[in-house]
Amino acid sequence: MDIVYLRGLRIDTIIGIYDWERRTRQTVILGLEMGTDISRAAASERIEDTLNYKAVAKRLIQFVSESEFQLVETLAERCAAIVMQEFGVPWLRLSLNKKGAVRGATDVGVIIERGHRD
Repeated sequence: MDIVYLRGLRIDTIIGIYDWERRTRQTVILGLEMGTDISRAAASERIEDTLNYKAVAKRLIQFVSESEFQLVETLAERCAAIVMQEFGVPWLRLSLNKKGAVRGATDVGVIIERGHRD
């Protein structure tokens, strides 16, 4: 299995449990490692034969920017489901960083793995 990755995807959204968080857009940062097979695309040089990371990014930007979840865990699960279902990804590792959520910490968030690696 090969991995196509996307790191540092910054998206503004409503996320959080506190009243002020429900009124203020915050930036979350997504990172993805997506299992796929790139051999067909490498041979054909056709974007249609690979996992199009730009299409994945555009879809996640659209979804996350319109969402209003309370927990990063819920947002991470929903993003993972979209990538796996809509793009046929059998395995992924997704990190969701809610930078600045804890005073004194540079990063805070979740990392999830879903699916099966071959």
